[in-house]
Amino acid sequence: MRHRLATTLACSLTCSLACSLSAPALAQNLPTTPASVALVDFLNDYQADRRAIAEFYPVSFHPESYNRVQRLVDQTTTQLQATDFAALDQDGKIDYLLLRTLLESQTADLNLERQRLAELAPLIPFADTIAALERDRVAVKPLDFQEAALVLDTIDEEIAAVRARIEKGRDANNADEDRLPVSPVLANRASATVRRIARTLSDWRDYYRGFKPEFAWWTDTATSDAITALNGYADYLSQTIAGVHGAPDDPLIGDPIGREKLLADLASEWIPYTPEELIAIAEREFAWCEAEMRSAAADMGLGDDWRAALERVKQDHVPPGEQDQLVAFLSQEAIDFITQRDMVTIPPLAAELIRVEMIPPDQQRYYPFAFYGGNHIGVSYPTDEMSLDDKLMSMRGNNRHFTRAVVHHELIPGHHLQGFIAERERPYRQAFTTPFLLEGWCLYWEMTLYDAGFPQSPENRVGMLFWRMHRCARIIVSLRFHLGEMTPDQMIDFLVDRVGHERLTATSEVRRFIGGGFSPLYQCAYMLGGLQLRALRHELVEPGDMTERAFHDAVLAHNAIPVELIRAGLTAQELTPQTRPAWRFGDN
Repeated sequence: MRHRLATTLACSLTCSLACSLSAPALAQNLPTTPASVALVDFLNDYQADRRAIAEFYPVSFHPESYNRVQRLVDQTTTQLQATDFAALDQDGKIDYLLLRTLLESQTADLNLERQRLAELAPLIPFADTIAALERDRVAVKPLDFQEAALVLDTIDEEIAAVRARIEKGRDANNADEDRLPVSPVLANRASATVRRIARTLSDWRDYYRGFKPEFAWWTDTATSDAITALNGYADYLSQTIAGVHGAPDDPLIGDPIGREKLLADLASEWIPYTPEELIAIAEREFAWCEAEMRSAAADMGLGDDWRAALERVKQDHVPPGEQDQLVAFLSQEAIDFITQRDMVTIPPLAAELIRVEMIPPDQQRYYPFAFYGGNHIGVSYPTDEMSLDDKLMSMRGNNRHFTRAVVHHELIPGHHLQGFIAERERPYRQAFTTPFLLEGWCLYWEMTLYDAGFPQSPENRVGMLFWRMHRCARIIVSLRFHLGEMTPDQMIDFLVDRVGHERLTATSEVRRFIGGGFSPLYQCAYMLGGLQLRALRHELVEPGDMTERAFHDAVLAHNAIPVELIRAGLTAQELTPQTRPAWRFGDN
């Protein structure tokens, strides 16, 4: 049994800090001191406790769930602070800082969730009632079925009252103090919450139905009516107020988090920059891409008209039905190029376990190009049910040269290789996975292969540069969206006008950016993480301290953690419990 008490983590150990720093800079796969081993066990137990609480308190529409997680976070923070930091090896110190950052980030996330739940309170007056029923069920408390039926019978009345207030709020000329104005953003969020409440009530009903004889007689009808009313209310919020009907032309509705939360999230990702500084870095990189695009256009005989070059590239696509064969060919091409130059270790099994799957048409609304799905690359291309315009735009957006850059991003040396190694090297660190390494690694390879001569023609260069510009644009549009400086429509226009996207693919991209399925900083992580790794490569490989292959293998072996902490591991940087992000990787 693992010892989880703080006294165990804080025990005095014979191995001194000096001994741990005398080891090679590249850490081994496992911790080397008892304290570091105990810290990994402590982390694993925390993760297990966190999952157990989430499973036991699934009611995300009531503050009790968040409060219970916060108590665990606070308890774990206290225990972590009691650790004898000096007794840890370098890997252990990095793990300490990772766990400290994770706990701080989770506290910030819990605070935001509680704040957003408070904003929803006027729209979900029935939430406490259903949460209480579910809590009593989980606690196996006796249920008064008659009383439950009476309580549930009032939910449709509560919904009717709230809807009346919302309707008053829709009329800007209505001066009634009881009016309740609701923005599309809030309505969309409330709709999702109400559907979760309805599902909770449905699960509650299914638990008792058929098992408790009294339930059906007293409660079944009232429960079913309440579920129907809740789902109808959710439809009203999403369709009537937010205007979302599940159609391709639905309005794009996001939920900006604001500058303060952006700063907190950047700190949790070990990025010591403000949003405004990152936008400036993106603009600088964007300007470099435009200059390279003009150079490629000149090599294509088009002067400096890179948009004409981009248009020519978009016309070069495979016939319908042949995209999977193209992807398979490009996958092997990238592997051969990297292997011949000894750039990174590619385990034979990793190269063997790759397959291609086509993305269903409904999912292409969110993934218009490709994604990595674990041992396979999902590929978008036209299907027979698409309109003619959509078919043509999809082929243009997935042309040979764009696809050539996408394949090595998703497979080898990108996500596929990364995920293969992450399962085998320091796998416990997957709890700290950050998109700044996860996506940054793949974008870094786009830059590295470009510099290594992987593009064989100016058209290839245009294809690779398009994606690089796209990643610069992601930083600009996503940060400005969350700062409240750009609307979804303006984001689409930027991707079309400045990057050269088809409007269909630009709309799909923005829908995914703001849809809530990714963290607010996810879209920034590609380019910024790539710049971090490039800066680290300049620091370690170019002076001759490491070979290119050793550097890439070492980065992968640290797993997908913040790049600044990988740097600390590779350079034996002196660390303290108070170490904070400070590496200004993008200032040069």
